[in-house]
Amino acid sequence: MTPPETRRLRIGCEFVYRAEIPTPTVFQVQPVTAPDVSVADEKWSFEPELDVRHYTDLYGNPCLRTVLPDGGSILRYAALATVPDAVDDGDPDAGEVPVADLPDDVLLFTLPSRYCLPDMLGNEAWKQFADVPPGYSRVQAICDHVNEHLTFQYGSSTATSTALDVYTSGYGVCRDFTHLAISFCRALNIPARYAFGYLPDMDVPPDPAPMDFAAWMEVWLGDRWWTFDPRNNQRRKGRVVIGRGRDASDVAMATTFGGPMLESMTVVAEEDLG
Repeated sequence: MTPPETRRLRIGCEFVYRAEIPTPTVFQVQPVTAPDVSVADEKWSFEPELDVRHYTDLYGNPCLRTVLPDGGSILRYAALATVPDAVDDGDPDAGEVPVADLPDDVLLFTLPSRYCLPDMLGNEAWKQFADVPPGYSRVQAICDHVNEHLTFQYGSSTATSTALDVYTSGYGVCRDFTHLAISFCRALNIPARYAFGYLPDMDVPPDPAPMDFAAWMEVWLGDRWWTFDPRNNQRRKGRVVIGRGRDASDVAMATTFGGPMLESMTVVAEEDLG
């Protein structure tokens, strides 16, 4: 059997902080283990040198704990990732699963969470999508609607903005597109979870904006999770998942137990042509 074609990416990030007091912090920037993505040559660096501890959270995401010192500090992560030379899997025949038949560990992703509010958006979900054939096509219809309804605009939402907030305002960033699509799916009893990670401009027109972390959703249809991207609204190449959870509150790239200032953040996700 011929092995699938692959391509290699450079992935990584840099955070520059300034803190008034020592600040406990959890970072999520390292990819999860995946059968179709291999990660090599991982490098961490810290200025100044910090005591760190790695652990895995309850969703299986790799995390790093440390304490940012008072004053300035820098965290860097870099790696090479080998990914399939193929777009996200898709199957127009994948069907919805009755709630009574859902796996136990999937049920959680039908419920409201911090940013995803199927209870508040339920009437709107049924109004928009009740007549769409159930299954993959209905989830795609949700993505189409979210992509058309929301305008991408940096600074248009805050750390407290919910799916209902952005649906009302009509503006958001990729995490808001994802929260809204997840909310509509859950309102229709379709399990959906939040995912974020590295997404290069691979075989698509380059985005002139600086590279950033990307957010998308995974939806349970048939007997597996499927990737849907309401922000870009197309199947893409090169996704490298960092974390999965109920919404962005479960998989923040940095969770600080205090108020340090993030002076700058740089993200790298590009094909390694060297």
